[in-house]
Amino acid sequence: MIDKLEFLLALAREQHFGRAAEACGVTQQTLSAGVKSLEDRFGVRLVQRGSRFQGFTPEGDRVLAWGRRIVGDARAMQDDVAALRRGLTGHLRIAAVPTALPMVAALTTPYRARYPNVRFSVISTTSEEIFSLIDNLEADAGLTYLDNEPLGRVTAVPLYTEHYQLLTAAGGPYDDRASVTWAELAKIPLCLLTPNMQNRRIIDQQMRAAGGEPAPTLESNSMVVLMTHVRTLQWASVMPAILADALGPTEGLRAIPIVEPDLRHAIGLVAPRRDPATPMVTALVNVARAVARTLDGEDSAPAVLHGTATN
Repeated sequence: MIDKLEFLLALAREQHFGRAAEACGVTQQTLSAGVKSLEDRFGVRLVQRGSRFQGFTPEGDRVLAWGRRIVGDARAMQDDVAALRRGLTGHLRIAAVPTALPMVAALTTPYRARYPNVRFSVISTTSEEIFSLIDNLEADAGLTYLDNEPLGRVTAVPLYTEHYQLLTAAGGPYDDRASVTWAELAKIPLCLLTPNMQNRRIIDQQMRAAGGEPAPTLESNSMVVLMTHVRTLQWASVMPAILADALGPTEGLRAIPIVEPDLRHAIGLVAPRRDPATPMVTALVNVARAVARTLDGEDSAPAVLHGTATN
């Protein structure tokens, strides 16, 4: 049953029979037979078939939801038993919104010092995709916004508060200013994240609320691209303070706080709520709690959220 549910999860991820079979390390015929066996067991059609994969039936969606829970629990059980025998070991997968990437090392470094046999994968993606990856068992945890969009059924550990600065060349139109307003940003050619990123949606919403219209001259889903353009001193950008700090000192570059309002959003770790949780995820949550306590009081959020978290 577990193997057949794994086939179903792979099909949901890949949306293609051949790629799902390859991901599972079986032939397409074996995968199709496994899905058909599930259909026979439940007495309903789970997959809409044609010349290619066309999606799941309503019954298939329901079985898929249960399958994610069952497979997740089975993996957690295997990891728990293995940890008792060998200590904490395995592969921890973290997904993060681009603006939170500088915080990843603050988690993985103390984690690895305590559990040297755990290896990590870190990917940068959108806030929406983070929860999809967690739901599909493709990521173990994420770093994302906690207070701007519904989170769903997760455990969340607030880490710091994101606030925003204008990064621009010294000698520019606001060089003598201690701060700039969101309304003034509309007059500056900016390079920003792409519109599918939550950080960009936050910036666009605030600029429009201030009476301006975002009109970036360069967009990218990579903070590295934005940061390297800002370093040329020919481009300006709106970045969270944590990223401005990650840039390090750059001669000729100014970081100017943005006010009216001084906009702030909580960033933190999210992990699937499962009892018992996998040992690796439990250890990560504990590391995140310890890191949150060491952060500056102004920029950290003290509470730890459990259960169904929403705006």
